[in-house]
Amino acid sequence: MTTVFMLLARTITFITPHTFIPKASSSSFCTSSLTSINSSFSRSFMSSVSVSESADRLQVQGHLQYDTPDHITPSNVHSSPLEQFHIWFNEARKANVHEPDAMSLSTATASGIPSSRMVLFKQLDKRGFVFYTNYTSRKSRELEENPQAALLFFWREMSRQVRVLGRVEKLSKEESEEYFQTRPVGTRLGAWASHQSSVIGEDDLANRLTELQQRFGVQASDKEGNVPLPDFWGGWRVIPSEVEFWLGKPSRLHDRVRYLRVEGSPDDQPQWRIDRLSP
Repeated sequence: MTTVFMLLARTITFITPHTFIPKASSSSFCTSSLTSINSSFSRSFMSSVSVSESADRLQVQGHLQYDTPDHITPSNVHSSPLEQFHIWFNEARKANVHEPDAMSLSTATASGIPSSRMVLFKQLDKRGFVFYTNYTSRKSRELEENPQAALLFFWREMSRQVRVLGRVEKLSKEESEEYFQTRPVGTRLGAWASHQSSVIGEDDLANRLTELQQRFGVQASDKEGNVPLPDFWGGWRVIPSEVEFWLGKPSRLHDRVRYLRVEGSPDDQPQWRIDRLSP
C-alpha cells in the first residue's frame, strides 16, 4: 500500500486510507552529511546585512554570501517534483529548520491585483500541495475569482527555496472533515470564531469564542471535545504546473532546477520537463 504524508502539529503522520506517494528515497545529491550542512550554514548566517540610513531612506548595502555544500542539476534530482519536494522537506526537518511547513501563498483578484501571506502546508499527495483556511477569507475569495496560486517555501537555515505555481481545487468535505477533527479543540473553536479578513471590534473575537464554548459545551483548553467542521472552512489543493528548486551559492550563482508539466499529462500521473535555469 502506498502512503501520503500529512503534517499535523509539525510532524509527519502516515494516513492510510488516502495513500498515494511512497516514501521518497534519497537521491545521490541528498546523501551529503547533514552535520556538514549545518556547520556550513551556521558559519554563513553569522553575518547580517549592512544598511545605510537617513531621515527619509533605508538602503540595504550588503548581504551574506550563500555557500551550500551540495549541488542540484537536472541529472541528479528525482524525475517527479513531488518526490523531490518530499526528499527536501524531510531533510529540512532533520536539519531543524524552524517551521519548515511555513509557506508563502500568493493569490490574485480577477483583475490581477496580487496579495501574499504566510500559511501552513499540511499535506502532499499525488495531485499536489494542500492547505486549509476559511472559505470566506480574502485568499479564498481570490482563489474563487482566479483559481491560480503560487507557493514559496524558504528554508533559510539550508539556503533552499521551493517555488510552486499551479491551479487550485477545493478538497472534498470528507477530506476537510478528516483533517479538522485532528486539530486541537482550541483551534477548531478558533475556526468557528474568526470571520477571517473581516473588520472586527476590540472585544468581538473574545465574545464570539465565549459564545462558542457555551454552544459546544467545551473550553479552548480542553484536550477533547465535539466541535464540528464549519461549512465555511476547508482545504485547498494547489496542483502544480511548475516547480522550481533553488539552492544558494556564492556570488549569487545559485543552482536552479525547474520542472514544467508536460501539457496534456494527467493530474494523477503528470509528466515533467526538467531544466536548469540561469541564476
